[in-house]
Amino acid sequence: MDSRNLEKALDIYSKLIVGEEIKKGHKENGHLYDEYFQNAEVYEITGMILKKLNLTMYEYQDALFITAGEGNHVFGYTNEELKRMMGLRYNKELYLCYFIMYHVLLSFYNDSAAYQFQEFIRLETVLDEVSKSLTGILKELSIYNMNEVEENSFKTIALLWDELPAMSGEDRDRLRASRSSRAGLCKLTFNFLLSQDLFIEVEERYYPTDRFKALVENYFEEYRGRLYEVLNRPLASGEDKE
Repeated sequence: MDSRNLEKALDIYSKLIVGEEIKKGHKENGHLYDEYFQNAEVYEITGMILKKLNLTMYEYQDALFITAGEGNHVFGYTNEELKRMMGLRYNKELYLCYFIMYHVLLSFYNDSAAYQFQEFIRLETVLDEVSKSLTGILKELSIYNMNEVEENSFKTIALLWDELPAMSGEDRDRLRASRSSRAGLCKLTFNFLLSQDLFIEVEERYYPTDRFKALVENYFEEYRGRLYEVLNRPLASGEDKE
């Protein structure tokens, strides 16, 4: 192993882990993008480092991005850490925020052959989609062949959503992130996504960043999972489509 290539691979890792941009043609780090794709040993060493640290590399629009792998509590977040960061008290509130995040992802994804990257999304759209989804799932729990844990989980977040007002009295003039309303929880969720450099907010419109686009394209290819299966359940033969 060439020590110079090891150093270049470590440079790529160290830049990405602190949030610096590695992009083709970038004034400061563009050479690292070139090294990653043009130097086979740098490519292999970087991959080994990331694999050992349970990190995943994504490439999008001539730029590199990394994200923590599943169960990575060193570079990712535990549930308790996320609750503190987002100002939540209960696990059911966090799981509801996860459900909201998932619907945000679905707003920009159709399938691997047709990504539907619309320009932006509004909070009201997410509110409507989450309400429709939870209502529909609760009405047809028996169809999904869920186990007891799955069924109870969906019931818990659906009941919490149902108990919350659409907006609290304090939200009438200016929407605030809070646990006290559906809109407040959606705003709180978007604030977290903004803090992770996944969206940019302009006049109550949320525009996805290239980091978000890189993650969402690769996420659905690798980790669709059970929630995707439930939310995208195809209609059975003869089932009413309305």
